[in-house]
Amino acid sequence: MRISCTLILILLIFVLIQEQNFSTQVTAENEFVRTERGHFMLNGSPFYANGFNAYWLMYVASDQSQRYKITFAFQEAANYGLLIARAWAFGDGGYFPLQYSPGFYNEHMFQGLDFVISEAGKYGIKLILSLVNNYEDSGGKRQYVNWARNQGHNIVSDDEFFTNTVVKGYYKNHIKMPHRYISNYNSGDPQHLLEAGLEGFYRKPEDQENLNFKIGTDFITNNQIPDIDFATLHSYPDQWLNGQTDENQLSFLKDWLDKHIQDTQTILQKPLLIAEFGKSSKDKEYTTKKRDELFSTVYTSIYSSASDGGVASGALFWQLLTENMDSFRDGYEIVFTESPSTVELIAEQCQKLNEIRKLHDNPKFL
Repeated sequence: MRISCTLILILLIFVLIQEQNFSTQVTAENEFVRTERGHFMLNGSPFYANGFNAYWLMYVASDQSQRYKITFAFQEAANYGLLIARAWAFGDGGYFPLQYSPGFYNEHMFQGLDFVISEAGKYGIKLILSLVNNYEDSGGKRQYVNWARNQGHNIVSDDEFFTNTVVKGYYKNHIKMPHRYISNYNSGDPQHLLEAGLEGFYRKPEDQENLNFKIGTDFITNNQIPDIDFATLHSYPDQWLNGQTDENQLSFLKDWLDKHIQDTQTILQKPLLIAEFGKSSKDKEYTTKKRDELFSTVYTSIYSSASDGGVASGALFWQLLTENMDSFRDGYEIVFTESPSTVELIAEQCQKLNEIRKLHDNPKFL
């Protein structure tokens, strides 16, 4: 999705911590996820889990009258075995933002994020919180650059987000703010894992068959940074191979997944999470069966790696919605009550990964 976070520096994963405002008892499932020898670990056991994207969680939760939607989404997700949620913890400028201008914040949005973190803890769901966008949706790096331009700084390209001292200062100050506003955020804890938020493109076109995207990222080099704890991957063959047959798109998808799993296993030696995937119902030839085939292809690749003790740790579909959220529909949405065959597939695959977690004492995981 163009709304996805690509290359943008620091993301927080698994921000589930002991609740301070609620009396929920903390269990092993509420511990921090760690990494060890190319795997996620939870309470001493390998952690394999599927999940979902719901970028809207903080935004919707900022309105107290709408918070039931967050509760319902987490409740339904947990019932089907989805244990990871990925959401935006940013909104830069524009309409109803988190950050109006550098250093000036909407407290209602932080309160919404606080609610999201607390509610996720009640249902044993781990969180990935994205802190800025490489694209323009919800502001992103362009908004930071424009803030600096408005202060009289001569900046030519949006990519100077990564190099300009003033712009970098805005962002560095921004990522310190959750420590002050979110009561459930353990500000001194080094146990939050970091990812670069990559879609998976390689520097060399020959490394990505049928694709020629040049957006300044390299799956290998960027993920080799020591402070990056795990690798991420996105896949949208309906966008990237638009106009090609479904068979070609699925073939590409399988090769795309297999190559990244292999490179992560042999080169990066870090956990790999498929952070976004999906198929749009807005395509002319769309059917639910075709979407289920794509989901099955992704989940099969994950399970094949995980069942052999590999680095592929789970997949997060784009995107989960509850009922009466039509304004958030983008064609990729999954509403559980509307998608029985897809929900059955999701639940089955979550159960299969859960069975692998129960086999943690197998020597191949150690």
